[in-house]
Amino acid sequence: MRKTILISMAVLMASGCSIYRKYERPENIVPMDSLYRAELVSPDDAAAAADSSSFGYMPWEEMFTDPHLQELIRTGLENNTDLLSAALRVQQAQARLKASKWAYSPSLNLGPQGGYNYTLADNGGQTSSSGSWSYNIGVSASWDIDLFGSLLNAKRGAQAALLQQEAYQQAVRSQLIATIANTYYSLLMLDEQVRVSEENVALWTEQIRSMESMLKVGRVNENAVTQSRAQLYGLEASLADMKRQRQEAENALCSILGSVYTRIERSTIDEQTLPQDFSVGVPLELLSNRPDVYQAEMALASAYYSTNQARSAFYPKLTLSGSAGWTNSVGQAVLNPGGLIVSAIAQLAQPIFNKGQLTSNLRVAKAEEEIARLTYKRTLLDAGEEVNNNLYALEIYDTMLRKHQAQLNDLERTVETAESLYQRSSKMTYLEVLTARQSLLTAQLNVVSDKYLLLQTTVNLYRSLGGGRQ
Repeated sequence: MRKTILISMAVLMASGCSIYRKYERPENIVPMDSLYRAELVSPDDAAAAADSSSFGYMPWEEMFTDPHLQELIRTGLENNTDLLSAALRVQQAQARLKASKWAYSPSLNLGPQGGYNYTLADNGGQTSSSGSWSYNIGVSASWDIDLFGSLLNAKRGAQAALLQQEAYQQAVRSQLIATIANTYYSLLMLDEQVRVSEENVALWTEQIRSMESMLKVGRVNENAVTQSRAQLYGLEASLADMKRQRQEAENALCSILGSVYTRIERSTIDEQTLPQDFSVGVPLELLSNRPDVYQAEMALASAYYSTNQARSAFYPKLTLSGSAGWTNSVGQAVLNPGGLIVSAIAQLAQPIFNKGQLTSNLRVAKAEEEIARLTYKRTLLDAGEEVNNNLYALEIYDTMLRKHQAQLNDLERTVETAESLYQRSSKMTYLEVLTARQSLLTAQLNVVSDKYLLLQTTVNLYRSLGGGRQ
């Protein structure tokens, strides 16, 4: 046996140690410095490593300070079905890892046997009988010696699979937090748009009553009245559609929370505050913080270990087996009741010809590893694209909000001036007043929409930087 082990070790040294190497992150799979557009990253971010001040590391309780939203997120984390399913997948991966560790231990089997021998004899007309009990209480053991890393790579692959499932759980958690926040902000936006529209419908209705009175005395013509009434119908139709969207958003949020419909307690969109100045961190640190990127990398690591397992199948397999037991029957006679039987065997199996199955398995494993590498690369590129888009969108939506707010301020003054001129001058028609009011309503709705888009993009950037970690 000692000679067998020495021969096997010599073969191992001659064949190299590649099947024992641990997974290492591929270098230059994507140029990390090119993941961010240069104009979107400050010099300080590019020069310093991301630390606890990075936006992606901010706890969600600090990110979302609205108490109603915090309660919704807590409820979602406890009850969401997707997140609960992800947690069960983690438990499955933990069980597989534990099973792979037990593969190093010998397998033991207990096989007790027993029987009763009965003999009937005829001795000159007299019948006699006799009987005896026999037993064999045996224990057998088998132990695979991991000379060429098959069990080692299986264990490492199971560890990578566990990390992959944990990353998936984190990705689901991060997406869940972002979805709850965005749906909540959508509700607040629709609340504000409904409020603005209801005020305008009430104001428009009152103005039409006034115009109908002015029509009787000839201050306005019938065309102005009918056009105003048509505008009112359009406003009422838009208001009804907004209420439908708000109800659907509330229903969707309840579904995300894993509950039946109930009214969502909420504040207003003007009360929301989110961080404005934050550090995004350098690209490499950012990407390692993203659960989907880490999940893709662990899938690559798992494929790497599967390839190593396929390689190790070409090498000899050493198995130690043995058995021991107590018996009262050896051969055909009871020679030594309670005697001890012990045997031990060492078996070395070297694959020689198996119809190309091992070669095919290795090719399949290599192809799967390459697919995992390409998937990892694609995930890195998508991560950089997503962060770039969100950073740029934040800048654009902030500009849009400031411009629309300035437009709103001017239109408010325009409406005041138009109404004043209409009261004092016959040159100003009421249609001009109505047009100014219609433009004011559009500007009001635009400002509300911009506030929502700014909130939504900030949430999306938080998620794209790996925010919402446990």
